[in-house]
Amino acid sequence: MKALDELTFDNRFARLGDGFSTHVLPEPIDEPRLVVASKAAMALLDLDPTIAETPVFAELFSGHKLWAEAEPRAMVYSGHQFGSYNPQLGDGRGLLLGEVYNEAGEHWDLHLKGAGQTPYSRMGDGRAVLRSSIREFLASEALHALGIASSRALCVIGSTTPVWREKQERAAMVLRLAPSHVRFGHFEYFYYTKKPELQKQLAEHVLSLHFPKCQEQPEPYLAMFREIVESNAELIAKWQAYGFCHGVMNTDNMSILGITFDFGPFAFLDDFDAQFICNHSDDQGRYSFSNQVPIGQWNLSALAQALTPFISVDALRETLGLYLPLYQAHYLDLMRRRLGFTCPEEDDQTLVERLLQLMQGSGVDYTLFFRRLGDESAALAVARLRDDFMDLKGFDAWADLYKARVAREANGGEEQRRERMHAVNPLYILRNYLAQKAIEAAESGDYTEVRRLHEVLSKPFEEQPGMEQYAQRPPDWGKHLEISCSS
Repeated sequence: MKALDELTFDNRFARLGDGFSTHVLPEPIDEPRLVVASKAAMALLDLDPTIAETPVFAELFSGHKLWAEAEPRAMVYSGHQFGSYNPQLGDGRGLLLGEVYNEAGEHWDLHLKGAGQTPYSRMGDGRAVLRSSIREFLASEALHALGIASSRALCVIGSTTPVWREKQERAAMVLRLAPSHVRFGHFEYFYYTKKPELQKQLAEHVLSLHFPKCQEQPEPYLAMFREIVESNAELIAKWQAYGFCHGVMNTDNMSILGITFDFGPFAFLDDFDAQFICNHSDDQGRYSFSNQVPIGQWNLSALAQALTPFISVDALRETLGLYLPLYQAHYLDLMRRRLGFTCPEEDDQTLVERLLQLMQGSGVDYTLFFRRLGDESAALAVARLRDDFMDLKGFDAWADLYKARVAREANGGEEQRRERMHAVNPLYILRNYLAQKAIEAAESGDYTEVRRLHEVLSKPFEEQPGMEQYAQRPPDWGKHLEISCSS
């Protein structure tokens, strides 16, 4: 394990120069204090977890101190926001402090969010508030624990610095980690500003560092684009299978690595609702739960347009055509496993679709339904779950098909089925009302709840004695919280 002053920096993105980012120093926040830290994320940097409670830890991740080898840069990019092109966005409140490589040879970006104004702040104050920082921290680590690709979160640092949103709040910073913070919007920026030399330099940087095997292919850029299509198809399949709604799928929030990125008004489904909109600013429902699949393809087509200087339109179009079949294959595989199936059958997709249709409008808790379906035999489970449905006749017909389908499975007995299903169906997820309770306590200076919630969510599939309250259905008020992009 390493101390904080033993990190090894290798700032590869900073070396691209001023055409890609601007040197900016973080603006310190007042009276920094640790709110919560992730031991698992600290381990990615080989850091001793005990140092999180030391004063220097809070000072480094609140802008008071800086490693000598760090080169803080605000990245420039553009992107399509709610379908409209915005020519210049960039890190308006975040800084890429530098890139650290660990003993395993992995590189990790250290990105400090809420670090103050940059040339890309666009009239903003460059700050993040405590509630949004806590939400991003919890979501990053919770998604990772579920097996969903995501940026990671090392810590949240709180302060007494006042900031104004709808009301006066306190500034905070979250330190997030990712192998890269390059977004679709990076390529769009250089494409639309007609800077082919810089776009070529960016493409070579991404190809060599993040897709090295693609360099061995006859068309390296096309191979890279294919990998981006594949990883995003798998990512969104996992979002849909586990009921995660991102809320702001703008192209500047899409990672070239196919990881969940830039958390705003996200939510996990409580009651299943395909039309669920988690962002109350999304008046048209562009980023509703069911729309995430076609929006993923739309965003990939926007990236494809930016890559036309390197790849033929026909090749791009053909590769884009892989997205939906890949998504459907990943999604169906996940849903089969969630239902306890190991051997694919032709009618499985119809069985899944019928279940979701029955859930729609019935107030069925999406997460708990699948967990309880695996608690006992198929016959007993569907009998207990039956009363959650409005269309009892329809559910009975589905249940008969499901029981027959389970009976055809030859993979072990009831105990094996239970273990198999509980390994993929979480008992604990990050519900908005749980996050809200933790935030309210933290805003009053009590960080116990946010730390406990983080610990529970780090083991979502394991039953944790004494933590039953985190596996309950939300109260009515908890299902109707309005979350916006404000941070």
